[in-house]
Amino acid sequence: MVFKWIFILSTLLMITACSSNKLSNDLSDNPSSLPHSQVAASLQPHIPQMNNAFNAIATPPSLRHCANAEIQQLLNQRIAKLHLTKAVNDGHLALALVDITDPTKPSMAQVNGDEMMYAASLPKIAILLTAFELIQQGKLPLNQEMRDTMTRMIRYSSNKDASTMISLVGKDYINTVLELPKYRLYDPKQHGGLWVGKMYGHSKAFHRDPLHHLSHGATAIQVARFYYMMQTGQLVSPKYSAEMKKIMANSGINHKFVKGLQAMHNPDIQVYRKSGSWRNFHADSALVEHHGRRYIAVALSDNRHAGVWMTQLIQAMDDIVMAEPHVNFATAHAALSPTTGG
Repeated sequence: MVFKWIFILSTLLMITACSSNKLSNDLSDNPSSLPHSQVAASLQPHIPQMNNAFNAIATPPSLRHCANAEIQQLLNQRIAKLHLTKAVNDGHLALALVDITDPTKPSMAQVNGDEMMYAASLPKIAILLTAFELIQQGKLPLNQEMRDTMTRMIRYSSNKDASTMISLVGKDYINTVLELPKYRLYDPKQHGGLWVGKMYGHSKAFHRDPLHHLSHGATAIQVARFYYMMQTGQLVSPKYSAEMKKIMANSGINHKFVKGLQAMHNPDIQVYRKSGSWRNFHADSALVEHHGRRYIAVALSDNRHAGVWMTQLIQAMDDIVMAEPHVNFATAHAALSPTTGG
């Protein structure tokens, strides 16, 4: 009983800390291809939507201080209902769910959130971030050819375009960016995180991560932090965070999270997503906007059945967020200044 009350008190303190304006910025938390013309055309309808659905926050809270006991309990229950508790306990499944409907007060639940796993193509989001860092520095052009290459890399998971981008940004610079104090998306103190140490395709690794020796790796919490920082304008700049979000819209691969959400037959759902698959390894991640709610979902697994699991898990996670009694993001953002990317 004493331990139960200690846990409850600790959770309440974390939630209170998450709401405080005195929190440190999350950035320093210790923690096959389409023709260019088709890709370019597919970007245009989403520009107004991105402008209306993106807001920058000067000092967002740290996700690691935003654990929510109620959402955690609901997530644990849905994991059990899907008969995935053993997979979690054995370390074969890692999840993160973050309700960011009110971006100033995120609520997170996770299991094995700091367990680094091989994540296949999911870490291509790190290449995207690095490219925009160099664009900001004036070292890469943001022309139509560059947009199309990055779009094919993300939306259609083109290995050819990913390797092209790795060559353009520099092999070693990707992980340098991930370890920058303003991001810490790979942090040895938090068991690693996002990592890119190999070209995509048949080639040898050029730099495996120092903790787990993975060529393409991720942890659920660090991926969730990427999406949260993108949504709150903390990746490179508000302007370029918005650009990255545009590129992550309209996934061209219908499986895992996308398949699960599409099965709900709800045209109101918008998904910004990157997944990964290789042999028995499965990964998916998304920022989901659904009927005024917004949340981040991440799943990593080394089980060959995990693709099916993720189709079911995203529906369960959507149910959890949609059942939460809170205002929609339009209301939550009323006091914030919208960023249009201009």
